[in-house]
Amino acid sequence: METVEGVEAITVHIRDIERARTFYAEVLGLREVSFLPQASRAAFALPGTPTLLTMHPMGDGEGGREPGTVSGVVFSHHDPVAALEEIRRRGGTVVNEAKTYPAAIGTITIGVFADPDGNEFVLRHIHT
Repeated sequence: METVEGVEAITVHIRDIERARTFYAEVLGLREVSFLPQASRAAFALPGTPTLLTMHPMGDGEGGREPGTVSGVVFSHHDPVAALEEIRRRGGTVVNEAKTYPAAIGTITIGVFADPDGNEFVLRHIHT
């Protein structure tokens, strides 16, 4: 029996919902699918998948990672170098420039960017 059947959403805790909404829409170019101002919650569509990227300020006693501590979420792009340059041009933060190297899964190009709270996301391309 599988204990996980899919990915419904990736949720990150943020400090400022408006600043986060601007980043994810204008810097990353994601489409916002819902916004609940009274709950300071937003959700964005992730291209090519039914998975949502959701965000909200961390509530008192809520489990999970503190704002600015998410890492290890991997997004794909056919040209991470160009994508990271565009993220930078739009005002985003590039944490690690894209580098290409051999890995167990083949030759990959990987770079890292961060949202306004410091949550880090990998941008990767697996060369075929």
